[in-house]
Amino acid sequence: MTRAEGDAAPPETTVSLDYFTGLYLAKDDPWDIASKWHDRRKFAVTMASLPRERYERCYEPGASVGTLTRMLAGRCGEVLAVDSVPEAVDLLRQNTADLPNVRAERAELPAQLPDGTFDLVVIGDLLYYLSAADLTALLDGLVQRLEPGGDLVSVHFRDRENGGNYDGFNAHAALFATAGLTPVVHHEDEWFLLDVLRRSDDVA
Repeated sequence: MTRAEGDAAPPETTVSLDYFTGLYLAKDDPWDIASKWHDRRKFAVTMASLPRERYERCYEPGASVGTLTRMLAGRCGEVLAVDSVPEAVDLLRQNTADLPNVRAERAELPAQLPDGTFDLVVIGDLLYYLSAADLTALLDGLVQRLEPGGDLVSVHFRDRENGGNYDGFNAHAALFATAGLTPVVHHEDEWFLLDVLRRSDDVA
């Protein structure tokens, strides 16, 4: 399906915490990301797309149950993985308990962005749940927390069947409109969109 810039708008309000809490109360892994082939493949492509062999500090917002977190831990000195749903954070902690370089915390975004800076930020299947204002605030906040020369990885589902939905195509367009980032890697297929962007040295 052909898409055009501005053909869909983000939700008027950010999708509520109650909505996501309900999903986790109904099922530990609501999207079956630990078992579905297309998600396992997506994570493999994500890891293969990281430009550097090693990173010092990684921030992973929307980490869910920690499937990708475990993979990132093998390439990073430390990983801060967060989710807004308490039940998801409990599972995230359980699933990474054997990894001393992973810290799992609860945070609602964009209000509770972390202190400090990171040389890697990995955000997946999250941006299209945010209102326009929250999306802008989150992207700007992520750039400010990304070290000069650091990499931001964004991976999002593409809805090729239903026209007018705000999906990865639209969310990544907003990402590319954010100042201070230079494209490094681009992958697009029938299921998802992946972009790696690097922070410029001259961000204020």
